[in-house]
Amino acid sequence: MKMEETESLRFVFTPEGFHPDASGYSEVNRKWFEEGGIPALYAFGAGRKPENLSASAAFLYQVSSSFFQCLTDSPQLELEREKAKVKISETRMDALLNSVPFTIGAENVTAAWIREIFKQLLKIYRKEIRSYDGTVQMYLAEKNQNLHVPERIFFHLVENKDEEGTYPFAFMATYASAGEDGKVHHYPLKYALTQYGNDRKKLIALLSCLNRASEVSPAVKSMMESGELFHPLRFTAEEAFAFLQQVEEIEKCGILCRIPDWWRKKLMNVSLQMVVGEKQPSLLGFDSIMETTPELTVDGMKLTKADIRKLLEQSDGLAMIKGRWVHVDHARLKELLKKMDQAGDTVTLMQALRMQMEQDDRDPDNGEIITNGKWLSGLLNQMRHPEKIKNIPVPKSVHAVLRPYQKTGYEWLNYMGSLGFGACLADDMGLGKTLQVLTYLERMRMTNPDAKVLLVVPASLIGNWVREAGKFTPDMEVNVLHGKPKKQMEQEIREPHFLNLTTYAMVNRLDGLEGRTWDCLILDEAQAIKNPLTRQTKAVKKIPSRMRLALTGTPIENDLGNLWSLFDFLDKGLLGSADSFKKFCSRMDAEDGLEYAKLKGMISPFLLRRMKTDKTIIHDLPDKIEMVDYASLSAKQTVLYRQITDHLAESMKGLSGMERRGLVLASLTKLKQVCNHPDEYLGDSGYSPEESGKFLMLRDLCETIRDKRERVLVFTQFREITDPLAEYLSEIFGAQGYVIHGGVPAKKRTEIVNAFQSDLYVPFIVCSLKAAGTGLNLTKANHVIHFDRWWNPAVENQATDRAFRIGQNKNVMVHKLVCRGTIEEKIDTLINSKKELAENVIGASEASWITEMSNEDLMNLLRLE
Repeated sequence: MKMEETESLRFVFTPEGFHPDASGYSEVNRKWFEEGGIPALYAFGAGRKPENLSASAAFLYQVSSSFFQCLTDSPQLELEREKAKVKISETRMDALLNSVPFTIGAENVTAAWIREIFKQLLKIYRKEIRSYDGTVQMYLAEKNQNLHVPERIFFHLVENKDEEGTYPFAFMATYASAGEDGKVHHYPLKYALTQYGNDRKKLIALLSCLNRASEVSPAVKSMMESGELFHPLRFTAEEAFAFLQQVEEIEKCGILCRIPDWWRKKLMNVSLQMVVGEKQPSLLGFDSIMETTPELTVDGMKLTKADIRKLLEQSDGLAMIKGRWVHVDHARLKELLKKMDQAGDTVTLMQALRMQMEQDDRDPDNGEIITNGKWLSGLLNQMRHPEKIKNIPVPKSVHAVLRPYQKTGYEWLNYMGSLGFGACLADDMGLGKTLQVLTYLERMRMTNPDAKVLLVVPASLIGNWVREAGKFTPDMEVNVLHGKPKKQMEQEIREPHFLNLTTYAMVNRLDGLEGRTWDCLILDEAQAIKNPLTRQTKAVKKIPSRMRLALTGTPIENDLGNLWSLFDFLDKGLLGSADSFKKFCSRMDAEDGLEYAKLKGMISPFLLRRMKTDKTIIHDLPDKIEMVDYASLSAKQTVLYRQITDHLAESMKGLSGMERRGLVLASLTKLKQVCNHPDEYLGDSGYSPEESGKFLMLRDLCETIRDKRERVLVFTQFREITDPLAEYLSEIFGAQGYVIHGGVPAKKRTEIVNAFQSDLYVPFIVCSLKAAGTGLNLTKANHVIHFDRWWNPAVENQATDRAFRIGQNKNVMVHKLVCRGTIEEKIDTLINSKKELAENVIGASEASWITEMSNEDLMNLLRLE
């Protein structure tokens, strides 16, 4: 594959590795997977870096090229060949982890993930070099002319702890050679003259790098000319400093220099630290006023002005002070002293956080570092580690037992509220964000009875919130500002309940929402404001509030513009203006990852995300997480539903026996069809999503699944709706899926299963419920959606469990769609409240028990509420 083809590719990072992010089956994807992801990555990293890579492709290139850097760092490479080992240093690992871009699956990239990629790349190298006839250098040169096997010579410079006074450093040159035991050993360089004394060609090859080094390093040239290079040496501080300054050029000649870590990490440079927030301010919030305290430090050790004056008495170079080696640069030290005398001021907490994000850590001459003081460090650490927040009891009026991680989330929300900070709860779908928020609001209601909360949700989720509030916090007053006359809703805003639900669409229409200051403004599915330019987003951001909370199950960092818009709502100013943030993001392609690390550090205190896969936090989740999602009927569905029930009530009069039974069963089927979509009942082909509450709910669920590049199975008992569902899902996912029903031949079904189970992204399969009971193996899916209900738990469970071989590595989310106020909700309630009835009666025959009801009981069951 040509490397430039990767320019159009974006990648998804998974717990197991990575795969191209595709909206379809492009030729580029086919090539990558025909060649294989890891082999392609191997070739990718060995070659020249293409321009204009996506952030995810650039990171994968960085991982692979880092592998080759680690590989070629070993001077034993030529000797070890297929036995080569690769070790990644802590510094390089940190650089890679800091460089993980804001992209899909970024949370899966850990040190273990990178080591596994290295392990797979090493397997390829070992396999290829084993069968390669030439040298390792020739092999690498065929991959990339810039890849070089290092020479076998080392320069060692160490501190001589036993030496006091003139010679505080020791130097020795060594070379690597295979011993009689087959292992690589290091010997003083002088022994090379003996070992290769009779083989001048090998000796010249070994020592050739020294001639190159002597041309760029006066220190090496001097030791070569005097012959001292072949003997252990003692260095003065001046000699060590001169050598260290030349290390970078020496290593370009292929000689590996093992030198003190403080030089590599530039820990010997004096810097001016502006310590912000050493003491707690009198008021909390972004406007808190904090003092800045200037300090001169070296490697984290504080220096006094007297220490600096003592250093200024030394010559430029290296000087020892308080047990540390310090780089003495008179001009720089004088400039830092001047800055220190001028420093010392007050800043707000918001300014302090912004200053750290904006400072240029790459400027070696800047010498000025902004750091957090004791109080501010503790505050941010508490926000980043909510498990440390304790002693906030759950109100007894909450009718639920919170899991440990849910209680942690509840406590974090309270803590953030007490500080006046906006917060984003970004837990995975299915971890109970609704319960955590309702518990937080219940405590707010009890501690501040006059508080007023505005909750903005997609229209399809109103039913869920109303039902969950009634279930978990029944004492909480809830009012819905939707589906009523505008004049009535404006009046209700002037005299609000405690919790007021409205929709994103209504925010534009209800002027009164921005006419009062809400105690808390909450956005559910907060990705709805990802575009800062839409009327909807602008209207939401205008609503005044004391506390702001965003809920999302979608990774918000996939698009940095989306991230800015969300934090512009939550904590305005934290990420600066849109233009300044765009400028900051333009620097994010640097391989040291400083900007990525800064941005992650900036937002992490204000964002709480737990993943279902994180067993260190969430260790008691079942393999199968089941939930009921409540959809509201559209106006058209409501009219049709009532027509059917009214017609049934009239038609049943005077009927009995099989005739009545047939009428009831036919009516039940019609009601189910109307709940799915009016066009299924009417036999039309339009299937407008806005005409079905379930279609809108399906979009809300699948947009989150799409944004995480997960996969879903959608079950229905009606074959006629499988194709409309598949067409609708293709629009949502931007990719094609499949349909399986009784008419799909066995061979085609096998092909569909194989495609779904492959690494190519096939986002969904729509299955008829009966066809799904034939033992499909679809473990790539993360979600099951029962679009309509069979009313027989055994049949539903069979479809779910046979499709998903429970016990796979990931949890399975099972969503059951139910229309509020309809027979679907009433049957669901009946099933859940009377398990024995569900298993013994309902399970025996899906709807036969309903036909045995009296006319009055039957109509009470069917009537829309």
